[in-house]
Amino acid sequence: MTATAQPATTHPGRTATGAGVAAARLAVRQVRRTALVVLALTVGMSTLVATTYASTVGGDGLDTGSLAALARNPAVRTLFGEPVALDTAGGFTAWRTGTVLAVLLSVWGLLATTRITRGEEEAGRWDLLLAGRLTPAGVLGRHLAVLAGTLAGTGIALAAALTAAGTPARGAALHATGLALVGAYAVAAAALAAQVFPTRAGATGGALALLGVALLARMVGDGVAPLGWLRWLPPYGPLALTRPYQDDRWAPLAVVAVTTVALAGGALALAGRRDVRDGLLRPPAGRPPRRWLLGSVEAFAVRRVLRPLAGWSAGIGAYFLLIGLLADSMTAFLAENSRFADLAAQAGFTGLGTVRGYAATLFALLAVPVGAFAAVRLAAFAAAETGGRLTLLQAGLSGRTRLLAAEAVTTAVGVAVLVTVAAVATWLGAVTVGADLPLAAALAGTWNVVPLVLLGLGAAVLALGLGTRAVAALGMLPTAGGFLLKVVADSLTAPGWVGRLSPYAHLAAVPEVAPNWPAAAVMLALAGVALAAGAWGYRRRDLRP
Repeated sequence: MTATAQPATTHPGRTATGAGVAAARLAVRQVRRTALVVLALTVGMSTLVATTYASTVGGDGLDTGSLAALARNPAVRTLFGEPVALDTAGGFTAWRTGTVLAVLLSVWGLLATTRITRGEEEAGRWDLLLAGRLTPAGVLGRHLAVLAGTLAGTGIALAAALTAAGTPARGAALHATGLALVGAYAVAAAALAAQVFPTRAGATGGALALLGVALLARMVGDGVAPLGWLRWLPPYGPLALTRPYQDDRWAPLAVVAVTTVALAGGALALAGRRDVRDGLLRPPAGRPPRRWLLGSVEAFAVRRVLRPLAGWSAGIGAYFLLIGLLADSMTAFLAENSRFADLAAQAGFTGLGTVRGYAATLFALLAVPVGAFAAVRLAAFAAAETGGRLTLLQAGLSGRTRLLAAEAVTTAVGVAVLVTVAAVATWLGAVTVGADLPLAAALAGTWNVVPLVLLGLGAAVLALGLGTRAVAALGMLPTAGGFLLKVVADSLTAPGWVGRLSPYAHLAAVPEVAPNWPAAAVMLALAGVALAAGAWGYRRRDLRP
């Protein structure tokens, strides 16, 4: 009697487990590079401020009167949050870097979530994943677990670094946990938006709007005492209420944690209630075709940019209106407290004692969000190409160079609109409080950053021409990267040549002083070279690299 070979059987549970592990590994591969960059920035900035606290503030620390004046000033509280425990290295670090890092982690978490969930599904790369044993909720859950684990790891690394720098372990753990929860909240909110909106752009815009409203609520709650209850709105407000290194309150973080769990649970529940590549919000059936701005490549580029430009204009306009409203309060405070003006100068913010100097400093920061707008627009163009949505246009008679030129020119026009919106909003705020800032001066200050932003646009086009997927990252290198380099160089008192590598070192403080025309000409020339090289590379490389 011969033995009969039995067919191998596969245990369903093991198959599902293996598919889940594969999905998790895929998510890790998709976020690992940017996660490492965010980790390095978070830990590096915090450690730098903590270790240089003695040399920055001075061996004698800050006197009680100065701290009381700082805590009372509504402008300072609105822009930077409530000052807590500034007489300690940990408290000073949490105050100086807390808001910046909270925004960094939340925006990274949001963009990463919509990119690896809604973006991958929209492009059809989730079809095989969802055709197997994993449900949509199962795939989404594994991606959320990877992102949550990444943020938790960042928080652990930050707490360890701050403790090693000599700050109390309890305060370090509280501060790091709060930042990690803020990032997790953004991940959960973006995941929920990805179930509601049928496109990656819609999900990203909806989640960014939520975070923008939350940040404004925190700023208003800090600056206006009767509206202090706004600080309980997650995710940014409760982070300030923890008061690390002084009161060490853990209770406010429970608000962020509960909200995060609710948002994530809602996203997982809704993931199984919609069709693949679809969202809960659907265009109405049978609506008439929208043919406006479809007559040419240039008109189509304008059509693509209008909605994002409206959102960016609203956010930048609201922020710089607030900047104008706070002009008198901030300058009066710094004029009366020279110690804090010196601290601001050491951090790269000089001339804050006058309205025009204050405006010039904040206008220089305008290059970061406007540069992000330009980089994100070129990244969206690259994503449209990768997703095959530009194939017919690229195959047409207009040519690829014309298509890229239309996108670049439209983005440049959007940059002009944003800096003008910022100028008008700041002027309106200043006029409201009687500050001396004419409209012409405000326009000169905001337009002063245009050459730097165009340099970032050129870097993004160059990255697109090289076929790299890091279009947004390289596009933000001159603006966000240059600002970070300048702050680090100023904080460490680095050699002069290190600081001069940053484009910000060559930006004049307009409108307090005249523009640096030679530096602006050099930036524009470099931007032109990058644009030409990127267009040449884009024309010669393969489609959808």
